[in-house]
Amino acid sequence: MGPSLQKSLLYVDETPQEVKDAKGIHLITQSTPNGQKVQILLEELADVYNLEWTTTVINISTNEQKKDWFLRLNPNGRIPVIVDNTQSPPFPVMETSAELLYLSGIADKDHVFSFADPLEQNQCVQWLFFWHGSGAPYHGQVIHFGILAKEKLPYAIERFTNELLRVFGVLEIQLSGKFTGTPREYLAGPGDGKYSIADMGTWPWIKLWKFTGITEDQMSQFPHLRKWLDRIESRPAVQRAMGDKYKQQ
Repeated sequence: MGPSLQKSLLYVDETPQEVKDAKGIHLITQSTPNGQKVQILLEELADVYNLEWTTTVINISTNEQKKDWFLRLNPNGRIPVIVDNTQSPPFPVMETSAELLYLSGIADKDHVFSFADPLEQNQCVQWLFFWHGSGAPYHGQVIHFGILAKEKLPYAIERFTNELLRVFGVLEIQLSGKFTGTPREYLAGPGDGKYSIADMGTWPWIKLWKFTGITEDQMSQFPHLRKWLDRIESRPAVQRAMGDKYKQQ
């Protein structure tokens, strides 16, 4: 199957024209925590490498991401999706951790947000996957049962809140240096760590701790995690990634 035919299978009549006409990296997103992970990396890469990309913002409350045009790019029907139009045919990438790894692999040649050393990079991947597999699912369930569900089930709320607090505790162990004696500023890397895609893949969810119903008293158990939250929030690229350019006009 040639590239032209493969592209014709990727894009159909219903695909938004700006997606079909995109050059280079194209991001399809909504500024949810998952969307913000990739938005942050793109903004950081722009500061360091002058990376350019285009963006389509969709409204997931209308189930746009469940339409056939979107499912051709991501059969799981979730945002964000990136499409690399420098490849022939265009190459779509789904799942936020895979997207962060893909973008850092093609655009972060100096390893500003990743690591040249394979062991350090593996540590980065460990923490990236820790939140992807162990943090985000619990966080999502806390929001569902504690905020979105019409019927509030105390058992479910308590169970998933306790699991989320346990995950926060794991991050606190890493950042506090509890077992190494040396506090860290970031999740991965030698010494006090280096800001990386592991932090970008974790921060957008944890910043919502008040929204999820975590109390100040509960959060007081994690002083190093709170400092980490503030440290990342202060970055200009992070502020832009949270901004109006990723909101539907």
